[in-house]
Amino acid sequence: MKLSACIVTYNDAPEALRAAASVLQYTRRHPLTLYLVDNASPDGTGAQLEQALESGALAPAENQQVKVIRRQHNGGFGTGHNTVLPLLDSDFHFVLNPDILLLADTLSDMADWMADHPAAVMARPELQFPDGRRQVLPLRRCRALALVYRQIPKLKFLKKINDEYTMAGEDLSHPVEIGFCTGSFSALRTASFRAEGGFDEKYFMYVEDADLTQKMLRQGKVYLLPQFRAVHEWHRAPHHDPKHLLWQVGSAARYFAKWGFKL
Repeated sequence: MKLSACIVTYNDAPEALRAAASVLQYTRRHPLTLYLVDNASPDGTGAQLEQALESGALAPAENQQVKVIRRQHNGGFGTGHNTVLPLLDSDFHFVLNPDILLLADTLSDMADWMADHPAAVMARPELQFPDGRRQVLPLRRCRALALVYRQIPKLKFLKKINDEYTMAGEDLSHPVEIGFCTGSFSALRTASFRAEGGFDEKYFMYVEDADLTQKMLRQGKVYLLPQFRAVHEWHRAPHHDPKHLLWQVGSAARYFAKWGFKL
């Protein structure tokens, strides 16, 4: 079984290198090609990634390859990940954020599980904060009021909607089908990912993962696999940066225009 993974970076070389090192350290059961795609960072991130590979600071094992790709233009998250789509010859491909850290051979574990479940085309593990707390992430299809609540949690009257959105109160201790797979850590059956053309590049940032989930559901089933875990630092830029919030609002509008509006 062949695996591939992609980390898209923008002005975050140290963080991306930590993520890449953890992927290389733990992914040992199956051959792996790791792509590091720099999205035209103005701070020299692309050159730093190349230097780390050339110097041996980032050292792949015998059955691993690392390829650094430096884009000339920042086309956004999905476009960055689609850069590697024509290059993939893997059975399973992983979309990873630069703020992901592995704790075990999670890529191999998830690929093995999906290989044993042929209907599964996309999945994510349980994600946790560095202090071990579980991250409560969307698991059902996007809805507008849940997005509002997650930006403004003081609106307590929307909590019930958010609970439904995150499947709160349901048994999430075993594999369960979901309608929203986060782009911070997604496992994809490569053939299905390619069949759907990868990410919709009309999204610059945010909600493109919800869009990709809907596309992948045309190919098969999407799962939460809580028996596998990884650390996600989860910077949550829309909570701190008005520009990122505007990107998120625009992306949500595009999503609802494409897939249908749901309060």
